[in-house]
Amino acid sequence: MDTAGPQVCDDMTVEVALSVMASARTAHLLVCDNDGVCTGLLTQAQLTAVRDSSVYTDRVQLRDILVDPRPFASPVTTMAEAEHAMRYRRLDALPVVDEHGNALGVLALAR
Repeated sequence: MDTAGPQVCDDMTVEVALSVMASARTAHLLVCDNDGVCTGLLTQAQLTAVRDSSVYTDRVQLRDILVDPRPFASPVTTMAEAEHAMRYRRLDALPVVDEHGNALGVLALAR
């Protein structure tokens, strides 16, 4: 498990999120609501696809594009369960959250 890495608020715009991602040199961002509860994980590919779409405006916020929240793992999730969820949903990374929804880290598939 990697550290949680950059966590951004869901009211951030796509352009700002891409900038944060580039500055942090990371492939994903954990998205949290105003209470600090993890609501999802977005990848650079997802953000770029949104930015390059014909319906994109500079006012699109991250909460607008988190329509299919990713599954989350908990500290008691087994590696086999996490790997199965990731492979089944074709995810590269899976957020690990505590019982309150706070991000603890990210599980990533080894390549």
